[in-house]
Amino acid sequence: MNILIITGELASKLVKDAASKSDHNVQVHVVKTPIAAFLTPKKIIGELRTLPHGKLDSVEMIITPGLIRKDVSPIKDELGISAYKGSTDAADLDIVLEIVDKLDLSPKKSADKLIEEEQRKRALKYIEDFEGNQENTEKLLQKPENILVGDLPVGEDFPMRVLAEIANAPLLSPEELLKKAEYFVKSGANMVDIGMIAGENMSSRIPGMVQLLKENLEVPVSIDTLQSEELLVAVDARVDMVLSLDHGNYSEVLPALQRARIPAVILPTDYRRGWVPETIDQRVNSLMDLKEKCKDIEVIADPILDPVNSKSMVDSIIACRKFQETVPVKCPVFFGIGNVTELMDVDSVGVNALLSGISMELGSSILFTPEESGKTRGSVKELAISAKMMFLSKMRGSIPKDLGINLLVFKDKRRGESIQEEVDVPEVTVSAEYKFKQDPRGSFKISLQEGSIMVVHYQKMQPTLALYGQTAWELYQEIINRDLVSRREHAAYLGQELQKAEDALKLGKNYVQDFPLFEKFMEY
Repeated sequence: MNILIITGELASKLVKDAASKSDHNVQVHVVKTPIAAFLTPKKIIGELRTLPHGKLDSVEMIITPGLIRKDVSPIKDELGISAYKGSTDAADLDIVLEIVDKLDLSPKKSADKLIEEEQRKRALKYIEDFEGNQENTEKLLQKPENILVGDLPVGEDFPMRVLAEIANAPLLSPEELLKKAEYFVKSGANMVDIGMIAGENMSSRIPGMVQLLKENLEVPVSIDTLQSEELLVAVDARVDMVLSLDHGNYSEVLPALQRARIPAVILPTDYRRGWVPETIDQRVNSLMDLKEKCKDIEVIADPILDPVNSKSMVDSIIACRKFQETVPVKCPVFFGIGNVTELMDVDSVGVNALLSGISMELGSSILFTPEESGKTRGSVKELAISAKMMFLSKMRGSIPKDLGINLLVFKDKRRGESIQEEVDVPEVTVSAEYKFKQDPRGSFKISLQEGSIMVVHYQKMQPTLALYGQTAWELYQEIINRDLVSRREHAAYLGQELQKAEDALKLGKNYVQDFPLFEKFMEY
């Protein structure tokens, strides 16, 4: 294919390098402007009209910089040659040229966005087709390591299921309970767990909670308690799964579970006697023993994932692997990821992804987490995404990279090459000195309220108007339209603070006006 790439002076070297490696016949036209993003369709048309007669005759496609803001369709209208946007980063042009025959380029969207969208679409379609194949599902459910929890297939051959716990559920009002459950489902939870309160018997609250959630959710509902009375009440209320049974309570609850045909998570402990296994072998043997005692019901084995540097997280992982390799008849395995993330002062996103990968390699089926601390807010969504990533990785036999789905939040996938602009102008090193001057049009108080940015306008210390929005841009436009700001430094300040508030809203961080959103890494 004969392709003409348009670029600016600063990016020209990268573009020419990409063109030289392509299997296509690629020409590069450098416009006399340093920044390619400053080009417009009109300017490109003007440039190309100056080329020698016949220069464009063999060109089949024009690729413009991906950062051009406007639709580049006018180029085809004027010159009769299809024009499309390339990648936003010149360093990615070689990828675009590699797959240009397979990619449906757009005159409106940059090519790298299209590549990501296409990869994501294919990834989600693969998972959707797998989940929707009822014949395959029924076949896989014949294997002992796969079971049904409610109507949800759970097991080693299915994507790992995310179980989100509503901690201290009996202390919440029905409205609060349902709101939290719906938030978890919206975040991607496949199951929702009613977390009871250790050491207290709150059986009377269970039927109402189970009924409320089952009537309003389309996912299975489980209950988390070791108290036999609470478990029995939950079984009568038709909960979809119980966690947990151990050697101290199983005999009292097992007959009811058997009659109701409800699966249970089993632990290698006896908390009634205060016994917890100390070694890997004790953990494995105890689990296998309890599994045999509970052979008349479907069980999910929980070897108990220990926090880092408590007993031994490594030993608990080894125990999980050894159980899978040793148990005579397999069953689904439970992985309590929240045990790690809640007890480590680290951003949860990378930890959740890594633990999901470990869980996939171990053949685990359920990823369990609450969202009790600020640092783990968003864990359910992170696990829902990483579970899909690991399923795709497993099914494709590849590492979890370039799957079409990712958990990149704070860092970019590729490190773009910076282009140093050299300009012959005076250079000034700015200082942070600033003398505050009150804007006669008033002041603003910015905060986050119920998933929105709230901006309250004050005049002479009295509130006059409250604005709500999701983005800095829409709020700032409304402020301008209402003529609520008059000083340039005040306008610049508002733009800065509103963008910080928008970033905090997206990332689930706390926002406090006039304070940094991110702290610097500590220096030692």
